[in-house]
Amino acid sequence: QVQLVESGGGLVQSGGSLKLSCTTSRFSLESYAIVWSRQKSGKPREGVSCIDTRDESTYYADSVKGRFTISRDSAKNTIYLTMNNLKPEDTAIYSCATDMICASTVIAGQRVVIPSGQIGPWGQGTQVTVSS
Repeated sequence: QVQLVESGGGLVQSGGSLKLSCTTSRFSLESYAIVWSRQKSGKPREGVSCIDTRDESTYYADSVKGRFTISRDSAKNTIYLTMNNLKPEDTAIYSCATDMICASTVIAGQRVVIPSGQIGPWGQGTQVTVSS
């Protein structure tokens, strides 16, 4: 299985924006769901968004809904995560992976994006740091 490659992270002030990219030159991302997750220091990985390239359906965790947008550019074989109105609590390493489907569930009243049992390997990730 092939890891995807993420880029676009950086240091930004609270309220700022960043656009992350997820791509690979090894195969087409068509016919996959692509999941973006983040891992904060000392915390478990958290799914934040997913796009199913077959029907363009999108999923968001409640923690980012209305601020983050997932999209794709088929010609560039790239999935983007546009992050607006960033908050210090968004600070994390952001990674992407292929999956067979997009899925979400509600935990403690909050919708979260979850991987299926066939998710691929997470990429190395890109660091996003939001200063207050």
